[in-house]
Amino acid sequence: MIDLFSWPTPNGQKVHIALEETGLAYTTHAVNIGAGEQFSPEFLAINPNHRIPAIVDQDGPAGKLALFESGAILVYLADKAGNFMPADAAGRYVCLQWLMFQMSGIGPMFGQFAHFNAYAPEKLDYAIERYRKEARRLVGVMEKRLKQEPFLAGTYSIADMAAWPWIHVGATRSFEWDDYPKVKAWHDVIEARPAVQRGMALLAEHRRPGPMDEKAKDVLFGAKQFEKR
Repeated sequence: MIDLFSWPTPNGQKVHIALEETGLAYTTHAVNIGAGEQFSPEFLAINPNHRIPAIVDQDGPAGKLALFESGAILVYLADKAGNFMPADAAGRYVCLQWLMFQMSGIGPMFGQFAHFNAYAPEKLDYAIERYRKEARRLVGVMEKRLKQEPFLAGTYSIADMAAWPWIHVGATRSFEWDDYPKVKAWHDVIEARPAVQRGMALLAEHRRPGPMDEKAKDVLFGAKQFEKR
């Protein structure tokens, strides 16, 4: 049994989707990041970087195993399930390449755009446009790839699961679908998968119904609780 500690954000959702796709048994523990639950001693014992998601596998390779960082978790789940990662060495590295593309590019750049566009205390046009342009550039890289292959690693894999939630929320915010028809087709094929729908429904009742309040902003962007520890 795998214990999942998460919240309905794109980084959490990619692991939710992977757990549903692989069919591995898991139990969900909601970590309210707006309320600061990621700073609790119990969660910090699992992830000292106080970020969701994290997992604890009671049946790891050498007993109980705790993992944080969503990319590492996706690789672990694919290896454990023996699926959604190409079996041949070359294919595995291509998959990891596109997984790292999401981890180092799409996630951070889309996240920075969202921050400066929606949450920063003052509107900084330079920052907003810098990250908007970078987000569009990255989607353009995906568009070129998806003209060659139906999925990022050739076949559906954890690389697609990693990128999909970010593209899903990024559409109409940092880019327009009409500019990236291959990405739109890829998005829609993945969205139709039952496991993806179940993964996106996980913890969905906790999604914020309106604008983020100042207390939540202070917790998420100031990290003051962590600084005190």
